[in-house]
Amino acid sequence: MEKSRGNILWIDDEIDHLKPHILFLEEKGYGITTCDNGSEGIQQSKDHNYDLVLLDQFMPGLDGIETLRKIKESNPAIPVIMITKSEEEWLMDEAISERIAHFLIKPVNPNQIFMACKQVLENSKIRGEKTTSGYLSEFQKIEFDADDAINFDDWWRIYSRLVKWQLDFEEQNEANLHQILMEQIQSCNRKFTSFIEGNYADWLGDENRPILSKDVFKKIVRPLLNDNEKVCLLVMDAMRLDQFMTLYPLLAEDFSIKIEPSAAVLPSATPFSRNAIFSGLFPDEFCKKYPEQLEAMKVDEGSLNRMENQMMMDQLHRNRLGEKSLHYHKIWMAEEGQKFQSKVGQYLNFDLLAVVVNFVDQLAHRRSESDVLKEMVPDESGYRQAVKVWYENSWIRNVLSELSSAGFKVVLTSDHGSIMVNRSAMVAADKHSSSGIRYKHGRNINANEKSAIDIRDLTSFRLPALGHQNNYLLAKEDFFFLYPNEQQKYKQKIKASFQHGGISMEEMMVPIFIMDPK
Repeated sequence: MEKSRGNILWIDDEIDHLKPHILFLEEKGYGITTCDNGSEGIQQSKDHNYDLVLLDQFMPGLDGIETLRKIKESNPAIPVIMITKSEEEWLMDEAISERIAHFLIKPVNPNQIFMACKQVLENSKIRGEKTTSGYLSEFQKIEFDADDAINFDDWWRIYSRLVKWQLDFEEQNEANLHQILMEQIQSCNRKFTSFIEGNYADWLGDENRPILSKDVFKKIVRPLLNDNEKVCLLVMDAMRLDQFMTLYPLLAEDFSIKIEPSAAVLPSATPFSRNAIFSGLFPDEFCKKYPEQLEAMKVDEGSLNRMENQMMMDQLHRNRLGEKSLHYHKIWMAEEGQKFQSKVGQYLNFDLLAVVVNFVDQLAHRRSESDVLKEMVPDESGYRQAVKVWYENSWIRNVLSELSSAGFKVVLTSDHGSIMVNRSAMVAADKHSSSGIRYKHGRNINANEKSAIDIRDLTSFRLPALGHQNNYLLAKEDFFFLYPNEQQKYKQKIKASFQHGGISMEEMMVPIFIMDPK
């Protein structure tokens, strides 16, 4: 006999007829306790610890449904497999509503019972072992693919696989290989940074480049509007690919989803990447077209995205879509979102809804300032779960459901992602330099080339000059910038926080969910 695989309580008024089934399960390694009525079974479940209950529906006295309810009252977590002669749908509905783990129709053979027990009791273990072996077998392949990656699509596939393993480990509560995966992501980020250094500037003049922030409207939204579709462009500020994929099953309740890869323009920060989405222009272009925007970015204070509505209207006209009606809405707080939800019916006649939601970015910023939030969101897994819980209970989920019902196509994306920073890098700069943690601009600012890209040829990166002798520093991998005279003050505060503006897979690789209502 195999080592015990679990203790099972079997309740059936014809239990004596099930001896072959019981012997078969015992030979497979399960411990079996039997009862021939519901009342005894309820008492047994209170007096002893069982891993699983097998329960007949039609018994004298208490029937299976009533017995199930009583067992669940004292032990809500215990899984129950119901076995019945009836195929009536109402009984299945009743059993499912009581959260049974499995439903079997008599007659059943011993192997059917065994497979049902195995699925219920060993599902997590089997999937965990499969996840572990699957990642270990793919680990080397990912390393080789990262070494051989020659274009953005190659890197998108690599990062998507890494995100898949993050989510699989999280679902299976598989902590053993988590550190190995994190080290592989760090290794891939080093190679990705080198790839961006060698290719990004060339993309900017190449029409066959990956979709960049400035291309989202032209390549994704415009074709839908030309087909007379009603469209909602929904930009979730600072949302990462892993967070998008965590929400995928929830979004799929109302929409069929197609995913397109895109890259955030550099710096991967809101003033640059989100303004690029709404203007359809590179940062040097929108700063030239909108002098007010240029001045705001020079000062580096207050909201640097005040002109999004005007930018989107101008982009519509530039793409010969000036007749399309636009409603723009930016939402910072839950109260604003709830107000938007209450009025969404008034916006359904617009051709294009452009909505910006700042929750994910706000969560990252507030976490840096709150010890309580650091406890609740200790790492990337916690960040994903926080975003999921927010979405499950938020106004935006209700809004998307209404938009689906109204026939809107939703283009859901972000301006950039974020990365958890862990290594500090010293910056030599004067007091007039910008305050960014992952990117800086200023007069002749410097950092070690191991930690940052130093951009002095602004034209080749399509960046605006925000001052005299201006250059940009973009942090690589998981570095963050500190000034030498303030490093002790800020190092511990910033370390392990989520930041954006630099070069990493997490910041630059942005999915575009094109969502058709079901």
